[in-house]
Amino acid sequence: MSYCRTPEHRKLRAALIHRWKPWERSTGPTSAEGEGSSARNAYKGGWRAELRDLKRLLREQHDAQMRFD
Repeated sequence: MSYCRTPEHRKLRAALIHRWKPWERSTGPTSAEGEGSSARNAYKGGWRAELRDLKRLLREQHDAQMRFD
């Protein structure tokens, strides 16, 4: 069974969403703890950052060694 979005269906969904106005209720985190947690969502540090730095260092050393050989 497939989900068919007809123009009538799209119009009905748009009207319902405009009536519900979910964008007025989505305010994000309000507490200091929630804001801090949200701020760390895209953090790319820790051991992954150390591994990335190590790979970069090894690549640079390899490139430097290849130039002298």
